[in-house]
Amino acid sequence: MDLSAYSVRTDLALEAHDLAAPAGQTIPGVHTSAQELDGIRISTVDITSEEGSRAIGKLPGHYITLEVPELRKKDSALQDRVATVFAKEFEAFLQKLNIRPDAKVLIIGLGNWNVTPDALGPIVVENIMVTRHYFELMPGQVSPGYRPVSAVAPGVLGITGIETSEIVQGIVEKSSPDLVIAIDALASRSLERVNTTIQVADSGIHPGSGIGNKRKGLTLESLGVPVIAIGVPTVVYASTIVNNAFDMMHHHFRQQTTNTGEILGLLDNMQEQERLELVREVLNPLGHDLLVTPKEIDQFIEDIANIIASGLNAALHEAVDAGNVSAYTH
Repeated sequence: MDLSAYSVRTDLALEAHDLAAPAGQTIPGVHTSAQELDGIRISTVDITSEEGSRAIGKLPGHYITLEVPELRKKDSALQDRVATVFAKEFEAFLQKLNIRPDAKVLIIGLGNWNVTPDALGPIVVENIMVTRHYFELMPGQVSPGYRPVSAVAPGVLGITGIETSEIVQGIVEKSSPDLVIAIDALASRSLERVNTTIQVADSGIHPGSGIGNKRKGLTLESLGVPVIAIGVPTVVYASTIVNNAFDMMHHHFRQQTTNTGEILGLLDNMQEQERLELVREVLNPLGHDLLVTPKEIDQFIEDIANIIASGLNAALHEAVDAGNVSAYTH
């Protein structure tokens, strides 16, 4: 019986690593590190081999994750700090990939602007400082410290009838950028990380992956230029929540008593495969899995999109002050 549809799903490399290597175990070809900076946890996952890629189910590459649980409190000062840290981390990411300060950048806002949890990309694009037209039309009047940046939200297949990858390929062919930055909503295995986590990766991205609709990827191989993916988990699968709930209940009762079997019964000794089968039985009558997002998603998505846009504006343009990035979004 194929239970893959109800397994724990995540687009975050950090979570995939934790699933594959619990309790601090090491995986050949995968290197991790973490640091705490003023309430912001910065984690890196470097996948350097095919063996490591297969072990955690992610493409080889460099992944950076910023986790800020306190973002739920809508603290504007914290949001500015996160944008500043994101800008500095992204600038270091560009240097790691040897992207020149004058390199032409195309920003792609993936997602459906009509569906709030999927509108991250289009909202970021709205707040990006686009400059390519100035370099094309009046290059002599552009001040030092800026680079050519263009941005577009191509929509989704259901709206345009065209694969997103085909639209992006056409734009890349005509505008000839040196770098593509793709921004999309993701799925997490943890409710705590929804709308409070930002992942940056140099492995490219597959539009629609957050909701299980994997399309042709936007990668170096498909576009011919480096692709940096920025993602924020905005949804969690119901099947993931059910699996997590089993673990949380077991952990909670184990803190209260040693006789967890009397409380949980068969669930106490149920293996992962058996749990997935139970989830399948429960969800099967519905005919599909469910995607869950917080009720405050409207405000969350605006806040996290502004943080990303502010950080990108500062990281891409030397003239933009990284210490006051919020002043450059509109």
